Amino acid sequence: MLDYTCVDQTLIYRRYDIEYENTNLPTNIIARMLPSDNLLREVAASVVYMRLKEVGPAVMTALQMRKPAEDIINDGLVAGMEIVSHLYACGMCHLPEVMMAAKSMEIGVSIAEKQIPGERNTKGKVVMHSAEGDPHDIGKNIAGVMLRSAGYTVVDMGKDVPVDSVVDKVLEIRPLMVTGTALMTTTMSAFPKAAAKLIERGMNIPYMVAGGAVNREFAESFDCGIYSKKALQTPPLVDKARNGYDWIAIRKEWDDITRGIQ
Repeated sequence: MLDYTCVDQTLIYRRYDIEYENTNLPTNIIARMLPSDNLLREVAASVVYMRLKEVGPAVMTALQMRKPAEDIINDGLVAGMEIVSHLYACGMCHLPEVMMAAKSMEIGVSIAEKQIPGERNTKGKVVMHSAEGDPHDIGKNIAGVMLRSAGYTVVDMGKDVPVDSVVDKVLEIRPLMVTGTALMTTTMSAFPKAAAKLIERGMNIPYMVAGGAVNREFAESFDCGIYSKKALQTPPLVDKARNGYDWIAIRKEWDDITRGIQ
């Protein structure tokens, strides 16, 4: 029998790093990211595991135990959605799971918000829509989930939204940014039209465009236009607008802002 005792095992190539993979199993990632507070942990877990029937009772229990409603939202519900967003970015969960988790979060938020006098504090508002004539909204919905997870209020106008309706809503809401999605090349022309009308009305805010029909070159072909290639890029781009960046500055730093975000 061969004697392997003298072999330096560190020089042997390993196809898989078992120890690394074990620490990065979805269950281990979730365990590390869940809140340490037991009540908030239960709230967050109900979002992560898409427990539509359990999220309400978890929120109510936390409220009964004198947890502030905003803490329940930000440190429980949104924290849970952040975990789901992280798993999605890592390819460990899929779109249906993201949308179910988002539904769980929305159920919990609707309960907790009723206990907040006045309007809930958020990072800011973003108006979202799919272009006039375009019936596709999956990408918009995913980006909306990411924005809500990041602490923003999303005003979702839905799909096939007329240009004038977008303009009117932006003038009413005065958001940090407006986003438009187009999957059909026949509908993407709605974006420069809407942007021009907003500029005429004094709303020179970033107009983010996304979807299979558009690219960065198109987005930067009209004033106010910026580009988002992936839903996960939306929150950091909106963060820049919140920090005072105009659309020109965002364009200049787009590569740095989106670097490493798949």
